[in-house]
Amino acid sequence: MQSAFCCVPVSPLRAEPSHKTEMVSQLVFGERCTILETAPGQWVRITCQYDGYEGWCQESHVAETDPVKPYEKEEESLTHEWVTPIEYNGHPMYVPLGSSLTGLKSGHTYWRKKIIHYRGTLWEPAKAQKDVRSIKQTSFQFLNTPYLWGGKSVFGADCSGFTQTVFHFYNISLLRDAWQQAGQGEEVGLLRESRFGDLAFFDNEEGKIVHVGILLNDQEIIHASGKVRVDRIDYKGIIHSETLKHTHRLKTIRRYF
Repeated sequence: MQSAFCCVPVSPLRAEPSHKTEMVSQLVFGERCTILETAPGQWVRITCQYDGYEGWCQESHVAETDPVKPYEKEEESLTHEWVTPIEYNGHPMYVPLGSSLTGLKSGHTYWRKKIIHYRGTLWEPAKAQKDVRSIKQTSFQFLNTPYLWGGKSVFGADCSGFTQTVFHFYNISLLRDAWQQAGQGEEVGLLRESRFGDLAFFDNEEGKIVHVGILLNDQEIIHASGKVRVDRIDYKGIIHSETLKHTHRLKTIRRYF
């Protein structure tokens, strides 16, 4: 198995080696993965090193690199602007919020034969303070980002991709899907007992977790539904700010910090 990193701003991760199949997730620039196998048509099956998610992406969207060193998670560095200009192998590229530039020293880094240049300040999740102002600023950079099934960037995100990416900035590792995230953290009994940063989960008629959002307080939530938006919430669920109708049924609330 070969270690690699995403070498394009955003790469679709598909269920099967075909452009016609479902996009189950994404890789963003610099994200590490492991190549498991190859398939005709220049496809590779990979597993994301961050959350263990598997899928197929185009071979040209990843570049081989050395295995991750044990200390690199503690030294992880992310971009914190909505888009960030970098130079990749001598050519300009704009990468989205949350792109990994781990290992970047003195403005440049070498990942095998790939050369990345960047000038600016990088975000270090291991040193980030989990305060209201900071987390709110990060999550609000996603406002009006269109909903995209399988997406997890400011160019398009689904509900759990949004929460996972925001929490990544604060060294809190969430799994990829909403139902998986609902199995993490500690349960909060009642909405009135919730606080900023708790995740609220919502179910369908069969009781399956199908949606998640970040609570701003016990009356407001930011979540990806149609687009990333702020809506009201009560003990029944989410109330759409424009139609004033309930759109999602509250199932449980979990706390992670």
